[in-house]
Amino acid sequence: MATKKGFFAELQRQAAQAQRRQQQAASAAARAQATMHRQHQAALKQAERAQAQAVRSSAAQQKAAEREAQRLYDEARRAEADAMNSTIAAQFEEIDSLLDATLEVDDYIDLEKLRVVATKPPFPRPDLDTALQSPPPLQAPPEPVYEEPPAPSGLGGLFGRKKHAESVAEAQAMFAQQHAAWEAEVAQLPMKQLSQLQRHEQAEEERVSQLAAAREAFDAECQAREAQVERENAELDAFIQRLATRDEEAVQEYVSMVLGNSVYPDCFPVSYDHRFDSALTELTMTVYVPPPSALPAIKEHKYVKAKDEITATPLPLRDQKNRYASAVNQVALRTLHEVFEADRDRVVQTIALLVTTKTINAATGQPDQVDLLAVAVDRDAFESFDLARIVHAETLKLLKASVSKDAFGLARIDTSKGVRG
Repeated sequence: MATKKGFFAELQRQAAQAQRRQQQAASAAARAQATMHRQHQAALKQAERAQAQAVRSSAAQQKAAEREAQRLYDEARRAEADAMNSTIAAQFEEIDSLLDATLEVDDYIDLEKLRVVATKPPFPRPDLDTALQSPPPLQAPPEPVYEEPPAPSGLGGLFGRKKHAESVAEAQAMFAQQHAAWEAEVAQLPMKQLSQLQRHEQAEEERVSQLAAAREAFDAECQAREAQVERENAELDAFIQRLATRDEEAVQEYVSMVLGNSVYPDCFPVSYDHRFDSALTELTMTVYVPPPSALPAIKEHKYVKAKDEITATPLPLRDQKNRYASAVNQVALRTLHEVFEADRDRVVQTIALLVTTKTINAATGQPDQVDLLAVAVDRDAFESFDLARIVHAETLKLLKASVSKDAFGLARIDTSKGVRG
């Protein structure tokens, strides 16, 4: 009777798992547990620092430092035991409130909230959006100006004419050379300007080409996103339509979504198989709970200073039996409640439910399945109960459920004639 999870069931399950984990982490028990662990870590660090201080101390101070280090070490070990006890207490609280945990939430799933919207990411190449700046016109260097050497004056003018003439000739030659170089450079400016413009045009063409390719790829990605969203929403529309016509597979997938929302404690995982019969308007369910060995069997931990060890006090067998039997009863009632509450269209009128566990047969050593509880429930009768005020065993008795006389001892119920047998 294994049930295949549909797309929406898996999607909803993952979202619900994350949400419920956050809720569990925010619970009072989780906060207390986290506080105990922080205290343990702080005490451990203090003890380590004190031990290091004792090593550095003088002989006179060392004895007192060692006593302080020992005191802090003992505190750290006691804090460690307290943290372990806090973990156990949190687990017990979660197991003992399996039914209450679901009464605090509405198990109905608004399928319209699963509708998705395409989100357009930012364009990944904004650097290509802006045109390259045109290069500035090339400017000609300033034209050289001839400066004739000053003529000698005074007595120098009488005897330095020849030397001055030579200086003038050299200056004129130098100027002619500089002016020729300037003219050559000015003559090359048009070609340099043209080459610069050509390089700019080429770079701009490359930018435009890269931009077009990037835009094409980006648009294709966006279209793919939109197409995927359209497909998913079309699947959702088809699923809603099939659910409205009470299609068996659609009802089964919706029930999978509801059950996927039901997050159990890590120490008590639960799984399901189910099948809907539209002719009978009945949901047949098998709920798998962990074996008794999965539950904590320790009552508390205590640090024994004389032995420097943390000892464990076992939980009395009666308490272990009562807690496991209560957990099995709560799982049955919780599952019935979640399905009926989530089914606002009242498609499911009856539920035939079996709670079972997988274990190893002590006699054969082979895998075994032990049925612990079976009940068939009518919607109208069940919805009249105030589950916040009931005694679990009494409610199951009223429903004429078949319940194991010793679930902890894996005493089987007789299911040879079916759930209603």
